[in-house]
Amino acid sequence: MEDFEGNKASAHYRMFSVDSECNGYTLTVSGFTDKGAGDSMTSHNGMKFSTFDRDQDTWPENCASNFMGGFWYHSCHQANPNGVYRWGQEKTPHATGVIWYTWKNTHDYSVKSIVMKVRPVQ
Repeated sequence: MEDFEGNKASAHYRMFSVDSECNGYTLTVSGFTDKGAGDSMTSHNGMKFSTFDRDQDTWPENCASNFMGGFWYHSCHQANPNGVYRWGQEKTPHATGVIWYTWKNTHDYSVKSIVMKVRPVQ
């Protein structure tokens, strides 16, 4: 990932899998290795994928609707890579941007980019 100041960081996970549609696209993520960004994904482990029209998180309200993007929300997020594209810390609604909380230690800094890469298990 990259911020608007040109800094880059990453987080690696040994295990990342998504279950079938009939199981709500449940996320399994583990085996974190810090590459500067901190671990913002483990708190989403075991969660189903939530969208505006399919609320599968544990929060009484709809995380996808409130934070403007589909993801494996719990109640609600440490990571929000599908949030609205914002410019760093511009004054926008709280936690709606492209967030990786453990890197910036805030829900109010939207990073410039996040790339998620997966590969087959070897």
